[in-house]
Amino acid sequence: MKYQSIEKLNRVQQYIMQTRPILQKEALFSDGTKDYRIPAEPKENEWVTIRFRTAKDNVDMVLLHTNGHAYQMRLGESDGTFDYYYAEISLGTDVFSYYFEIVSGMFCCWYDRCGVTKEIREAYFFRIVPGFSTPDWAKGAVMYQIMVDRFYNGDPSNDVLDHEYYYIRTFSTKVPQERWEKCPENFSVGEFYGGDLEGVRKKLDYLSNLGIEVIYFNPIFVSPSNHKYDIQDYDHIDPHFAKIVEDEGELLMDFEQDNRKATRYCCRVTNQKNLKASNAFFAEFVQEVHNRGMKIILDGVFNHCGSFNCWMDREKIYTHKEGFDEGAYLSKDSPYREYFRFKDQEDTAWPDNKSYEGWWGHDTLPKLNFEDSRRLYEDILRIGKKWVSEPYCVDGWRLDVAEDLGHSKEFNHQFWRDFRDAVKEANPNALILAEHYGDPKDWLAGDQWDTIMNYAAFMEPLSWFLTGMEKHSDEYVPDRIGKIGDFEGAMRHFMASFLTPSLMCSMNQLSNHDHSRFLTRTNHKAGRVEYLGAHAAGEDVDYRVMREAILIQMTWPGAPTLYYGDEAGLCGFTDPDNRRTYPWGHEKRDLIDLYRELIWIHRENEAFRTGSFRFLDSEDQLLCYARFQRNQQFVIVINHDDAERTKQLSVIGAGIPQECTLRRMIVTTENGYSLMPQYYTVKQGSVTITLQKKSAVILERM
Repeated sequence: MKYQSIEKLNRVQQYIMQTRPILQKEALFSDGTKDYRIPAEPKENEWVTIRFRTAKDNVDMVLLHTNGHAYQMRLGESDGTFDYYYAEISLGTDVFSYYFEIVSGMFCCWYDRCGVTKEIREAYFFRIVPGFSTPDWAKGAVMYQIMVDRFYNGDPSNDVLDHEYYYIRTFSTKVPQERWEKCPENFSVGEFYGGDLEGVRKKLDYLSNLGIEVIYFNPIFVSPSNHKYDIQDYDHIDPHFAKIVEDEGELLMDFEQDNRKATRYCCRVTNQKNLKASNAFFAEFVQEVHNRGMKIILDGVFNHCGSFNCWMDREKIYTHKEGFDEGAYLSKDSPYREYFRFKDQEDTAWPDNKSYEGWWGHDTLPKLNFEDSRRLYEDILRIGKKWVSEPYCVDGWRLDVAEDLGHSKEFNHQFWRDFRDAVKEANPNALILAEHYGDPKDWLAGDQWDTIMNYAAFMEPLSWFLTGMEKHSDEYVPDRIGKIGDFEGAMRHFMASFLTPSLMCSMNQLSNHDHSRFLTRTNHKAGRVEYLGAHAAGEDVDYRVMREAILIQMTWPGAPTLYYGDEAGLCGFTDPDNRRTYPWGHEKRDLIDLYRELIWIHRENEAFRTGSFRFLDSEDQLLCYARFQRNQQFVIVINHDDAERTKQLSVIGAGIPQECTLRRMIVTTENGYSLMPQYYTVKQGSVTITLQKKSAVILERM
């Protein structure tokens, strides 16, 4: 009798397995976008509806698991291809984590941020932080990074003069306008080309026509260097970037008694009339940018300042100047003494011992000592609020080396919590974006940063996949080119570190001021300018690969961010060679045209700004993925091979019906790109596409 029961059960199970359609794993989907989480950014104590997609009539049950509980999701709606299950959850104030279980006949699997899985992986649970949101304007925004000195000289009257500064063992030099395209010297902290904010203002038509929505400036506060990551005065825009209305002309020379240090400093950047005029100019500049529908992000360098800073005043710039107290370097009784960590010894009499903590040991970059100075703490919070408030109203901060601030991880997190509160109180719509390498999850918990410069989940994996080059061009590993497993693995893992609102506005760059130009990486020359020479940066570059990269950048989740000149074909090894001037009059026009076309495709289609992302069936050298919403679906295919490739590609994962038509929007080719439409038929959920070597395409569902 027992035997017959087991036999009967086996027959039932066999019947179920035979009649139940095979589970279509590629159809399973959910994420944190507005199609699958309603509202996408719920508030505290609010109800949220969570959705999950399956193939039509393909599963028996979908369960939502959270905190040890399982909720059976209800079938809410169906179309000809998919079923959509949902569950309504009441949030509290704590983080809400969840994942899904899918049951189909005798088969069971799990689904988390990284997709279908056979095991429960807590690290990849979906997460909702009630009350956390990022500014809508920043989601998918097209950003443009400008290092002001190297962009355009719009007002020669504010140029830095020869010998105006003596800093880090070198005098400042003014590069003549006729030598604008000269490559930077290897040690070029005092080399000034004359770019300024007036130059940016004169090029706003260019930026607007290109499709730029946000300008991100490298530091523009008073500083004796061209890069200005050594802030001298956080309260004022550098007059050399803005306005000099009173030129005192006299150059001051100050020598230390031992004659080892000399400071030659022009009064123009400490002149109160110039400082006030520069701030007023900047306020007007921001207003003009806003009137054009664009935003501005400033660079906040709060981990360290410069030795020129009035708080330190090592170079005696502010000595005996009205309105300034003695700097910490000059007196133990300075009110700014606690702003820094001096290495005082009890048996050493002042003033012989003037050693202090510098960031990475650089004495020109004294590290700010927040732990020992509440006054400093509050002063930087004040600065954070000042520039996002009237009359400046900038739209956010990019935070330099943000993980390094303070002397412990616990203190670092607390400071950024307070910074967020201060900035958001002053301007709730301001973006807080941090420089960060590695896993940012601890800072992207909803209470500190909004998002980050996206190295780990964009620049680094993409550089390895397309070029085999490390992002500084320090290493070339040809075996890493086109390895889809490495690329997908890195992208899946690090993208899962983001809350969805953070991912949508992460800064996705191919190049920036700290790394080699992406176009240079396509030539596979490993090394730096001092060994290879500046000319090598532009040799044997592969524009086919550059075009692939641009298309990926404009279709990937996040805020595609151009580093000035990338669109014009600018080359360069890592810092300082990556800081060459914009090549006005010598641009690679076809590359600019491609950028413009792809930017407008990105901007005009909401799926690229805030839609879902899904890897499709990729192979080595052949990257396939989708961006989609319920009413819009796109398939992106990149053939990085040196041979033509034909692929029968399942597009069910993109939310595309079993039978439909796809239209080619744009394709990059060996010689450029084409907007000529071509049509592809989807049959039984698959499409066959042939791509030329080193090319990329965007397909849109009709």
